Amino acid sequence: MQPDLSVIKAFIFDVDGVLTDGRLLALNSGEQARTFHIRDGYAIRHALKQGYRIAIISGREEEGVRKRLESLDVRDIFLGVDDKMKIFNTYINTYRLDPAHIAYMGDDMPDVEVMRRCALAACPADAASDVLAISNYVAEKPGGYGAVRELLEAVLKAQKTW
Repeated sequence: MQPDLSVIKAFIFDVDGVLTDGRLLALNSGEQARTFHIRDGYAIRHALKQGYRIAIISGREEEGVRKRLESLDVRDIFLGVDDKMKIFNTYINTYRLDPAHIAYMGDDMPDVEVMRRCALAACPADAASDVLAISNYVAEKPGGYGAVRELLEAVLKAQKTW
């Protein structure tokens, strides 16, 4: 059954495996570099300009990731998170958001509990099998290759805000 994209007002994304392809480049400096898809960035900015809320909840803390997200005007950035459900509950209570209007895109086991609470449980094409099993929206693209853009574009087009 096709999910109802018309009810979505906010998006929450994981980083590694969703906004990136999940690979890390370990540099001699100790930094762990990632690559982001430029089209995902465009779609995030466009959605924010259209009034949608966008939050990031990630288990890893990397300053480069924060800087990239801030450059896209994302303000609700939660990195280094051990308990995604706790952050999710704080976030929805702070902004009085109804999970029935939230899309969450994740790719692995730390995302499952939050995904089950949201109206739209989305994942990239290459997500872990347990995540694929509970998702009601599976992008055609893999993580880091436009899966975020695909979801944002689908929702915004359904609501005529693209």
